[in-house]
Amino acid sequence: MDDTPDWIVSTIDDKIVSVSLDYLIFANIAKTISRLPAGSISEIRCTKVPAEEILRMSRTMQWESLRLFGSDFQKMVWKKLFDLTHPYPQEGPHLLSYTDFAELCGKKSGVRAVAHAIGQNPVALIIPCHLIVPKETIDRMAEIERQAENSLFGTDGLILNPGLDFGEYRYGKKIKKEIILETFVGR
Repeated sequence: MDDTPDWIVSTIDDKIVSVSLDYLIFANIAKTISRLPAGSISEIRCTKVPAEEILRMSRTMQWESLRLFGSDFQKMVWKKLFDLTHPYPQEGPHLLSYTDFAELCGKKSGVRAVAHAIGQNPVALIIPCHLIVPKETIDRMAEIERQAENSLFGTDGLILNPGLDFGEYRYGKKIKKEIILETFVGR
């Protein structure tokens, strides 16, 4: 992720409201906070932070450290995403398909609605929307693993083949792939 620009971490009163590569998410949040009562916000800050630092920070982040603006449904989906890595799993995070994640959210028939909420995640990297990938990718990874188990080399390093399509991402497929590889290989 060396060539990825620094991420912009926006906070309101020391609570993270957005993590993004541009100010667009924060601009939308600013519309919402402009309707809040005067004096309800003391400080707004935006700071550029390298992705590796945010990924490290995310391992110990608490849900209470975030201040999220969205619908109740979106917040439920974001909380479920956050819970995938909090507390940080000893074996590390794992990838899920959109279908499996929708079921985890109790919305098995609402995969598209869940996917849309995932795409609206304002706190990239900390709320790990990058861990949700197309079912075809999960199936392909399982196939690669089965084939590799029978090979001389085993499965080490083959499962996260960078040639896999990890799906869409607000900041582009290339950055999603880099984040996933950094998350699983760069630990």
